[in-house]
Amino acid sequence: MRRVGCRSCGKVKRERLAWLADNPFYTKRFAWLVGRRCRAATIQDVARELRLHWETVKTLEKQYMREQLRRVGTPGPKVIGIDEISIRKGHTYRIVVSDLLRRRPIWFGGTDRSEASLALFFQELGIKKCRGIRLAVMDMWKPFRNATIQHVPAVRILFDKFHVLSHLGEALDEVRKSEYARLTGKNRQFIKGQKYTLLSNHANLTLDGRRSLAKLLQANRRLNIAYLLKESFGQLWNYQSEAWARRFFENWKQALKWQRLKPYEKFARMVDAHWAGIASYCHPQNKVPLGFVEGLNNKIRVLQRRAYGLRDEEYLRLKILTCMLPEI
Repeated sequence: MRRVGCRSCGKVKRERLAWLADNPFYTKRFAWLVGRRCRAATIQDVARELRLHWETVKTLEKQYMREQLRRVGTPGPKVIGIDEISIRKGHTYRIVVSDLLRRRPIWFGGTDRSEASLALFFQELGIKKCRGIRLAVMDMWKPFRNATIQHVPAVRILFDKFHVLSHLGEALDEVRKSEYARLTGKNRQFIKGQKYTLLSNHANLTLDGRRSLAKLLQANRRLNIAYLLKESFGQLWNYQSEAWARRFFENWKQALKWQRLKPYEKFARMVDAHWAGIASYCHPQNKVPLGFVEGLNNKIRVLQRRAYGLRDEEYLRLKILTCMLPEI
């Protein structure tokens, strides 16, 4: 590269070449190659394969990911999913916002999972694009709900199905623990070690798991009732009418009478308190892919585990925002 003297400022500067990477020893074409390899392998593996220093590989991959984000442009989402992830020990959280229609993460940031942290997303998005958001999918964390309604007053809130069902799973596990504590001797043998057999979806159980579950439900009437109530509750998200969904829930609550299932009664009160956000899914225009947010969380955990933890938060942000984008 040639070095030239600038007539306006008098300084000596290097010639800019469009095909060079940010690191002038490598071309952009080579940086894109490194970036594509890093999508499927660790930095150390790519550095060993290409005989480069790991910091050089990381720098080239960062340029590759920034170029990916530049090409897709600024998002203008209609349906967003909001969730938090833990980036290290000690309850250190960051917020991830996804575009559920385009099925990709669009924002990563904040300092915790507070209203102020989520407000940063809406401020960066701008007033005009905030008005275009019609639906927000989230868990029942109140600060997320408050921040969303504050910046997008006309938005419809939808509580994540899998988050609601996780609370039901916790209620079933409490029933299992109370039954184990109540019973003695040989009666305990059917319950011991069957936590995940009870909590798993019946369709996902192995043949041995189904046999163990059948023995357990046959031996314990209260767990049998609790399990059947847990399995039937998933029908709530199949209704196309909010009125029919409410009728189903009232019948489900009626089935709890005289069963002495205190954790289930507590769960029913929680659903009642958040009914509007759960029943939003009954409307046809709100039938969005609810599993994407949880799937993205799993993908992020794989990225963190593959790197044995990531200390560079900017690098983690780029990895998350580009994990669903096409290669260049």
